[in-house]
Amino acid sequence: MSAFKSLATLVILLLSQAAWSAGSMSEPAVDPELQKGKALIEQQDWRTAVAVLDNYTHAHSTSADGFNLLGYGYRHLQRYDDALAAYGKALSLDPGHRGAHEYIGETYLQLGQLDKAKQHLDALDKLCFFSCEEYRDLKRAYEEAVRAAHR
Repeated sequence: MSAFKSLATLVILLLSQAAWSAGSMSEPAVDPELQKGKALIEQQDWRTAVAVLDNYTHAHSTSADGFNLLGYGYRHLQRYDDALAAYGKALSLDPGHRGAHEYIGETYLQLGQLDKAKQHLDALDKLCFFSCEEYRDLKRAYEEAVRAAHR
């Protein structure tokens, strides 16, 4: 066996042992209030979703997911300053939060700030090694905005 294969096997064994000793490999439980906010967003009940998620983020001030969803609700209410603040908070808590990069980029596109949207598209390009849905969605929206701006 080559040295590379031996090393790769050892790394895989160590990683699998670490995962096994850490317990279940399923996703962590999601807080019921955060779940409620997500459900309200899926129902497009933006006002109620924002109220629930605002309460959630006050109680869970380190939840990047909570702030990201709060920003999403604000954006759909066209409360863009509040949306940008919520996405900014999500990104300050988790600079690699792909959803927050996508959604803040889309907000900047809605505001006609293509340069700022491009910064988040570039950040997603670095975060998504083999592409990802967030990158593809923002790229598509960015390219459409660029085409519209040049008409």
